[in-house]
Amino acid sequence: MRRFLIIQTASLGDVILATPLIEKLHHYFPDAGIDFLLKDGYQPLLRNHPYISNLIAWDKKEKKYSNLKEIIRFIREQHYDTVINIQRFASSGLITALSGARNKIGFGKNPFSFLYSKKVKHVLSEKGGMHEVDRNLLLIEHLTDNKKFPVKLYPSKHDDAKMSQYKTHAYITVSPGSLWFTKTFPEEKWTEFVSSVNGNMYVYLLGSGEEHDLCERIIKQSGRANCLNLAGKLSFLESAVLMKDAQMNYVNDSAPMHLASSVNAPVTAIFCSTVPEFGFGPLSDRSFIVQTKKELACRPCGIHGRNQCPEKHFDCAYTIENEQLLKQL
Repeated sequence: MRRFLIIQTASLGDVILATPLIEKLHHYFPDAGIDFLLKDGYQPLLRNHPYISNLIAWDKKEKKYSNLKEIIRFIREQHYDTVINIQRFASSGLITALSGARNKIGFGKNPFSFLYSKKVKHVLSEKGGMHEVDRNLLLIEHLTDNKKFPVKLYPSKHDDAKMSQYKTHAYITVSPGSLWFTKTFPEEKWTEFVSSVNGNMYVYLLGSGEEHDLCERIIKQSGRANCLNLAGKLSFLESAVLMKDAQMNYVNDSAPMHLASSVNAPVTAIFCSTVPEFGFGPLSDRSFIVQTKKELACRPCGIHGRNQCPEKHFDCAYTIENEQLLKQL
């Protein structure tokens, strides 16, 4: 039996954007085994996936490099035919290079790509180009073809049943957090938006446990009664299920945007310091992008966002108007 290993140990959103490779490999090699290496803690995202044989988790928090050594040893013992490394970081390149696989595929920007059997050019430009999903699919084009495949996750029936209690009325979801400051729509702007949504519409705030207090403040400051803080209370797939039937899902340029895309949920994505031209925008059939109308020479200030605004004004966020969000509802 042919065996593949896909490597993506970066952020939650990056893992979601890797799922088209799973779909496409299964489509062309239905009898093959497909394993996936990801960051420890993200396993629940892919645990129900029908086309994944095994999940391999790398714990990066405790004893990162000793765990890396064990991961490499384990992967060598599996005797994979093909290892596909989506990342451009040295650690994943080392895993790929030492995997023992006959076919080692990855992007040429990886510092260990000189040891790959197949290198693919990765082009990212603020002037626009292909989506990250399509860049990822280039890695297996020579094994398959150039057809597109969707991002897709597989919530369980239990996930559906658990979320049904929140779907007895019309609602929207708001995911106000992000790992990066300059990717995060400001708290007071979220509060303004939430307080101006029609009073008959329920508002569910989503996020990690670390974002619970942020969501709580937004609810309190907005003065809304029919508003519920679900941050830290739902799994990844439960959040996706809730997003699927929302009237709209409001997100930053962050993982919840890709969660929405994975179930083709309606989504309005707010881009502050980053721009959709980098290729990380929403993929749902009904999706909208909100960004400042002001011409800013400093925007974008980076691909992944920053911990603070380099210009100290954060105009890329503060000049976005509330009506830009409301008109998508």
